[in-house]
Amino acid sequence: MARVSDVRHVLVLPDREAAEEVAEALGERFGVDEEPRLVRDALAGEDDAEDAQWLVVLRDESARLDPAELDGFVAEWDGWREEP
Repeated sequence: MARVSDVRHVLVLPDREAAEEVAEALGERFGVDEEPRLVRDALAGEDDAEDAQWLVVLRDESARLDPAELDGFVAEWDGWREEP
């Protein structure tokens, strides 16, 4: 039985606007077919939604995306890629 890898990349962005731009640009830059998920990541004790970080979660089951390229890409929006 073939095993499917469950590889995910989590990109952390400073705000929702940046996360939405990154999600859209992923398709253009990397040819990503599947729509990335956007997740609000409220920091402990934060009440203001504007201060929350946003995550762009991207599945990469074929492991074709280069983590170093993703690092440089997300840095254009003052974000970073979380290491698994």
